[in-house]
Amino acid sequence: MSGVDYSVWDHIYVSDDEDATCPFVDTPSLFRMRHRSRLEKMVDFQQRGEDLETNFAECRRLLEEAQGRLAYLEERMREGGEDKEREAELKKVQAEIKKLKQDEESFEKLLEEHRKEEKKLPWNVDTISKDGFSKPLSKEETGEEKVENHKNFLRKYGEKIKHFGMLRRWDDSQQYLSDHPHLVCEETANYLVVICIEYEIDEKHALMEQVAHQAIVMQFILDLARTLKVDPRGCFRQFFSKIKTLDKPYQDAFEHELEMLKERVRSSAQTRMEKTVKELEEEEIQKRLGPRGLDPVEVYESLPKELKRSFDEKNIQMLQDAMSKLDPEEGKYHLQRCIDSGLWVPDSRGDEDGDEDGDEEED
Repeated sequence: MSGVDYSVWDHIYVSDDEDATCPFVDTPSLFRMRHRSRLEKMVDFQQRGEDLETNFAECRRLLEEAQGRLAYLEERMREGGEDKEREAELKKVQAEIKKLKQDEESFEKLLEEHRKEEKKLPWNVDTISKDGFSKPLSKEETGEEKVENHKNFLRKYGEKIKHFGMLRRWDDSQQYLSDHPHLVCEETANYLVVICIEYEIDEKHALMEQVAHQAIVMQFILDLARTLKVDPRGCFRQFFSKIKTLDKPYQDAFEHELEMLKERVRSSAQTRMEKTVKELEEEEIQKRLGPRGLDPVEVYESLPKELKRSFDEKNIQMLQDAMSKLDPEEGKYHLQRCIDSGLWVPDSRGDEDGDEDGDEEED
């Protein structure tokens, strides 16, 4: 019976609970610090490998282009005979190809060393399973806890998120997230969209589009993390490597999502402004309601033409004449509505439920 080779398990490191502790330092905090340090080293190691692969691929692309130019020049030389200018250009391209071949060999060697180093790395609690950078499971937050945590996050990092929203260069964004990895999260993406809407409401359209760009950067990082099933802090460098390699389909997808976000922001801003205007109008109506809850503007618009005219000219005699021409029931209806809306104030000496005509004459 063939034996099982257990040597692959010789370098497994499965615990954060190291024996070497300090009596003057809180042990759980010490373990968390060591764990965080190891994660950062793992991310740096992964990024170094990605950078090497990117540089190797770019070097090969440049080499292929240079070889194509060389073949073209050699063909022209054969067809056109000697030409000092072409000869000089030919030598220049040959020197470029020589240098690129050296770079290619160098990158290939570095990549091979990196892969060998990766195989020698001991396993630990973060790499023994597939989801090396997955977040640990935590208890479900209540709605109130989520709101409070969100407020605390914005209170603590709101200004830093705004700063990130103003960055324009890929390298600057990557460096800023390297310095502030805690910003790589859903809260940041959501707050950037809120900032976009506020800028659009204030008609600062250029600033809205700038922050929208950074919101999509954060969203793409989070989407990449979900696809890879890793912590977003462990893969944001991978996003920048991919977006900077001029991968056209990826860039097209980025631009498409950016345009969609800007449209949603404009729509949300418009809806919010319309809602605000409506609320202000309703507030204004509430302020002007009469003693019995009727809107004087609405009541005025519903009056017969002659009654409206008497109110316009503030002519009591004209009002009395207009009322006398109406059917008694209709006149009583309009007069009561005028009283309820505050358009008409009955004589304080009279009884409000008494004879309106008498009140009208006394006024």
